[in-house]
Formats: sequence, structure tokens, C-alpha cells
Amino acid sequence: MNAHSRNPILAAMSHSLVLVLALFAGACAGSDPVAPGPEGEQLAVLMIGNSLTYENELPDLLFYLLDDLQEQDVYIESVAFPNFGLPDHWEQGAAVDRIQRGGWDIVVLQQGPSATEGRPYLLEYSEIFAEEIRAVGADPALFMVWPAKSRFFDFDGVSDSYATAAELVDGYLFPAGEGWRAGWTRDPELPFYDLDGFHPSILGSYMAALVMAQQITGGDLTTLDPVIKSPVGTLQLGQELADLLHASAHEANALFGRRPTS
Repeated sequence: MNAHSRNPILAAMSHSLVLVLALFAGACAGSDPVAPGPEGEQLAVLMIGNSLTYENELPDLLFYLLDDLQEQDVYIESVAFPNFGLPDHWEQGAAVDRIQRGGWDIVVLQQGPSATEGRPYLLEYSEIFAEEIRAVGADPALFMVWPAKSRFFDFDGVSDSYATAAELVDGYLFPAGEGWRAGWTRDPELPFYDLDGFHPSILGSYMAALVMAQQITGGDLTTLDPVIKSPVGTLQLGQELADLLHASAHEANALFGRRPTS
């Protein structure tokens, strides 16, 4: 439903391995206003957010991981616009319309960093959206993001805001930002931020997808090939870096992740 922006090519040295962070081509399902919707026995995920959701085609990254970690067919769609928060989505209506069409298993909500002034909107509208999500038999999920690099001190506040929202709606918590921090404890040079110091690099988006996929499926990330799959091919990570990312995602979920209790 929106034009997806692209990151410039980045390169980073990690554990003596060169990781080329390349552009992904193609649009994710959420960019199509007449997407067919879920059907049958598919695991159906709807993602609602802004550029932190659509950057680097995060829905596609999640699709490939879920497809690798389980046998069930996967359908993912997103409604994401630049500079949108949950109140904007509620007023604009496209996200609510997609929820109400039904067939979803999980609906992922992403507001913004929300450590301070955005926190009340995150909490209020998570509950408002959760009513619509539960009405169609789906579970809400909160996609914890990260603060801008210039506000790195807000990380704890961002984490707390999203954890509180997930508890309020008894939903999933996908602590992607905590996945970044777990990665940095292992290698402080990992380039999870894009050049603007706010949006994710492809590596940052991949970490978010790993956290989501592991929390949804409970699957063993070590069974994954050491590559990032894209709509147009694969990007080689190398086994050492892949192991680091998998361990970091697992740690983030073990310490901060949440699943619905009912």
C-alpha cells in the first residue's frame, strides 16, 4: 500500500568475515491493495506499522524464515506507511479493514520507539486494535523496535513500553530491539542501524525477523542455512555470523519475549 524505500549497499567486517548488505528487489504483499488475503490452513500474519516495518522488506524476510522453520504454509501481508503510528492507522482505516476481513492468526503492531511521548499512544491503541484483532480470532503481537542512535539511552524505555503493551493485550512480544542489544554484547561492531542512525540495515531487519520467527514457531534457529533469503535470492552470512545472530535472537526471546497466555 506504500512505495517501499531501499537502503544503500553497506559492508561490514565481523569476525574476519565480510558481510555484504545488499539491496532487496520487489515489493512485499502489503504493498498490494488487492492482496488476496489468507485462506485454508496457512499461518497468516498481518503486519501493521511504518518504515521500520517495511524497510528491507521485513515481511518477506519473516516469510522465508517461517517457511523454513515449519511445514505449514505461510501467508504474510502488511499495511505500512511512512511516519505512521497506530493512531494514524486507526484513523486512516486500511489496517482496520484488513483485520476485519479475518483469517489471521497473528496481527503485529508497531508504533515507533515510544519510550517517552509516544508511550501513551502505544498503550492506548494497542488495546483498541487488540479488540478488533481478538474479534476475528487472532492474537495481537507487539513488535518492539529501537530508539534512534542519537537517543541510545532510551533503549530501556522502549523495551519497557512494548513489554507493557504486550501484557495489556495478552499478546506476543517480539523484542527485536533486544535482539540488537544481545548481538552487540557479542560483537559491538554489528551494523544494525542504517546510515541515518534510525532505520534498520538489512542486518537489523533480519535480526527482527529472526526474533519474530523464533517466538512464533518455537523453532530451532540453528537449523537455518547461514544466509539471508530475499525475494530474488540469498545473501551469504557465513556460519560464525549466523550462529551469533541465532544465539542473540534466542537470548532476546528467552529474556524478554512473550506469548499469549490464553
